[in-house]
Amino acid sequence: MRAGRAALTLTVAALLLTACGGSGDTGGSPASPGPVSSDVAHLQKLVDDAESAASSAESAMADD
Repeated sequence: MRAGRAALTLTVAALLLTACGGSGDTGGSPASPGPVSSDVAHLQKLVDDAESAASSAESAMADD
């Protein structure tokens, strides 16, 4: 169960980094503004969906 949760956490973290642009080199350009509120809401939905999926998977594993 812990391995599944760890894999899910890593997947969500990778999605968040990809959606936010990661920590790539900006080549000296000025910092971009923070995420727009709609972006934050979308990312929160992704996290909520991932947590729900993890919870459902844990329940299914417990039933087996």
